[in-house]
Amino acid sequence: MDVLVVGSGAREHALAWRLARDDGVRRVRIAPGNGGTAAVGENVDLDVTDPDEVARHASRERYGLVVIGPEGPLAAGVVDELASARIPTFGPTRAAARLESSKSFAKRQMQRAGVATAPAESFVDPDAALAFIRAAEAPPVVKADWLAAGKGVVVPETHDEAEAAVRDLYGSVAPGARIVLERRLTGPEVSAFALVSDEAVVPLAAACDYKRLLDDDEGPNTGGMGAYAPVPWFGRAALERMAAEVFEPIAWRMARDGVPYRGVLYAGMILTADGPMVLEFNARFGDPEAQVLLPMIDGDLAAGLLGCATADRSLMEESVAVRSGSVVGVVIASDGYPEGPRVGREIGGAEPTSAADDGDLLCFHGGTRRVADGRYETTAGRVVTVVGRGASLDAARAAAYRGVAEVTLDGGRFRTDIAARELGLGDGTELRDQAG
Repeated sequence: MDVLVVGSGAREHALAWRLARDDGVRRVRIAPGNGGTAAVGENVDLDVTDPDEVARHASRERYGLVVIGPEGPLAAGVVDELASARIPTFGPTRAAARLESSKSFAKRQMQRAGVATAPAESFVDPDAALAFIRAAEAPPVVKADWLAAGKGVVVPETHDEAEAAVRDLYGSVAPGARIVLERRLTGPEVSAFALVSDEAVVPLAAACDYKRLLDDDEGPNTGGMGAYAPVPWFGRAALERMAAEVFEPIAWRMARDGVPYRGVLYAGMILTADGPMVLEFNARFGDPEAQVLLPMIDGDLAAGLLGCATADRSLMEESVAVRSGSVVGVVIASDGYPEGPRVGREIGGAEPTSAADDGDLLCFHGGTRRVADGRYETTAGRVVTVVGRGASLDAARAAAYRGVAEVTLDGGRFRTDIAARELGLGDGTELRDQAG
């Protein structure tokens, strides 16, 4: 069958690469794609937040499966329009995607489903939110109740920082927008992923990502600067527990409410002294988590996603498995990211991964375009994710940073400590000279 992958980031490059390797996939197209995705399929110029435009194209081309990568098309209702056109689509409807697009909706659903999560309050009045912060014993986590490209969460250290975050968030949206103030929890964090189709749940794997820009978890929050999988201290038994205590109750609640969920559901978890709690849901594969999870998937991924889209539980369960070994991904970002990334700069040594590539080093493009002479230039903040694979986490990390060392980008920046703590390497100081 022919498959359309919707999106333009490194996550979509990874999805297109992995799907193109399935025997049952004849052709992969990516809309709109980027400079690197052309290595695995054909880029298609579409406005992916226009449901009618996407549905017309998909109907004309008769895709056997459409896979939605980013959150924007989900929130725009692209899946709804494709469903009306009877095109199998991997991704939740706009109503179901509110598990990600609305933090307050997600909180209500977790509370109704009995899923453990931090206490929180939501506000539409900035003054009321500021008053709540001043009265709180400790500064709460501040969350935008709208899509913010992975940067709508602020974890302040002081009450003043919390108040500043509220003012900044309200300064960027129209009146009436809602924010959520949540009690801060402490403990190690992990992202757990499962395929969900109505009430059927198939747990996939877990990963750890690095949100802060700088080593030692310093600097501003970003969309993600790196990730690794699997997580040594969060094995299969823990993932099965998350399926029983998080994914299945939420899937049941959504189905009972008449908004069944179909797609991948990603739960950001924190392991507190009182047990695991959910911080947030994402209605898609994460970025950069997808870049380390997808290289771990064996079997026929396209069939598994099709089974999820069509509520075929047996196809979901029988099609995919997780291979042994480890994967580490390191994001290389443009100078000025996340506030004002520099674009139009040449990046070298980052040959994009093609469908034939299956070695220990992969390179998924996120913010690039290919110019007439075959060079690549930057178009966004997160430029590429360099991915290393190995029999162990140590080997995978070594492969990833070997690949990073080959990349040239004026002003490029990356974290040197991805997976370092897991290996007892401290903060990654052995790579800081290389990072400049």
